[in-house]
Amino acid sequence: MTGLLRLSGLIDAVNEGIGKLAYWLVLVAVVVSSVNAVIRYAFNISSNAWLELQWYLFAAVFLLCAGYTFLRNEHIRIDIVLGRFSRRVQAWVDIFGILVFMFPMSILILKLSLPMFWDSFHTNEMSSDAGGLIRWPAKLLIPVGFFLLTAQGVSELIKRIAFLTGHRDEPGEKMHSHS
Repeated sequence: MTGLLRLSGLIDAVNEGIGKLAYWLVLVAVVVSSVNAVIRYAFNISSNAWLELQWYLFAAVFLLCAGYTFLRNEHIRIDIVLGRFSRRVQAWVDIFGILVFMFPMSILILKLSLPMFWDSFHTNEMSSDAGGLIRWPAKLLIPVGFFLLTAQGVSELIKRIAFLTGHRDEPGEKMHSHS
């Protein structure tokens, strides 16, 4: 179990780092959006590339932070119901949810998105809008984001099992602190 908990800690650290890097993507998205709006209204100049960059950045934040959100336990939950049960029952419900709902969905999307990205990359797919951007970087975000989410699911599963087997005090307890 010690090796699995180390793996869990590594996955947590990767998603924590990516989540903190994504904070900067939010800032970049705000700056791009603001500059684009000012230029469009002040100088009556517009570019599809800037508009597409805005949604690329939004997609990056959303997709790359799914695992980070799961790590932070800030995903959608049924706490109003689960709060009435013991921590052990909550851990079993989490395990069930990860195995029956999260893994099949995230693995399916990961599997289906890889050929879509690969085709876009090989054909150097471009936006159909005039002056638009290449599409494969945005399409790459889908499998990367769902890989990170799936990996975090593995980490959370390890932590719940460790809790149930007495190798960990709390299922949501952090293995190490980040500052």
